[in-house]
Amino acid sequence: MMSAEGILFLITLILYFAVTVLYFLYVAIKKPLLSKLAIRAHIAALLVHTAAIVLRGALMARLPMSNQYEFSTAFAWALALVGLIFILKFRFPVLGAFSAPVTLLLTLYAGLQKLNELKTIAAYEAIGVNGVDRIRNLMPALRSSWLGIHVSTVIIAYGAFGVSFVLSIIFLLRDRMKENGFWDSHIPKKEKLDVISYRCVSLGIMFLTATIMIGGIWAENAWGNYWTWDPKETWALITWLIYLVYLHLRIRRGWNGRTAAIFGVVGFICVLFTYIGVNTLLPGLHSYK
Repeated sequence: MMSAEGILFLITLILYFAVTVLYFLYVAIKKPLLSKLAIRAHIAALLVHTAAIVLRGALMARLPMSNQYEFSTAFAWALALVGLIFILKFRFPVLGAFSAPVTLLLTLYAGLQKLNELKTIAAYEAIGVNGVDRIRNLMPALRSSWLGIHVSTVIIAYGAFGVSFVLSIIFLLRDRMKENGFWDSHIPKKEKLDVISYRCVSLGIMFLTATIMIGGIWAENAWGNYWTWDPKETWALITWLIYLVYLHLRIRRGWNGRTAAIFGVVGFICVLFTYIGVNTLLPGLHSYK
């Protein structure tokens, strides 16, 4: 099953690459057929990715959300899903040309973590220890029913913030795009981009708030404290505050447009640092490999 899961993940990676190429070709050549092919490939990639995650869960006999590889691939899956929803909902295939590369990069990062995992398994096997069992068995702090709820909410939050980031980039580039029939008919006006991005941030902060609250309850059960100022907790709080300031200024002061788009970019940079940077540079209680 490990090899089958690995094969599905590799197919997923190849499909996301194909999706990215098709979206790019659609923007470059401007043929409607390419957008249809890109969306179908996007759906196929998401289905294979889902199968890989489900198979991983069956192999591990637990929710596959407990180490760097598992969370990375789930993060990429969430971004692919939320991106597809917005592409279909707003008939906005150009969004794929910006969101697909981000999904591909996250999947590549997950692939690196997968290679590290395979090396770890091989190292255990070399000394006569079952490597898969070592990865399957979680540390005591992770053996909790809170795990699935906590990680699921943060994955949805990160996926929503990822789409907001992509929309913010499109917003900031919109004025530099030459006015022509293709851009006018396939990219929403800046006002609509701003509203869609705002909806993504609202969705994301709702789930990130739930993540922090659930994490506090879980931390109290596991470690006896609701908050420990662990690096991951601290940067999650910083990320939450950035998006909260975004919502406050938008609702109370009417800030939108370019300022809101810059907040969307900065916020997602913090999301990436909270996940990748903290795990790499600032080890703590949440540094699960």
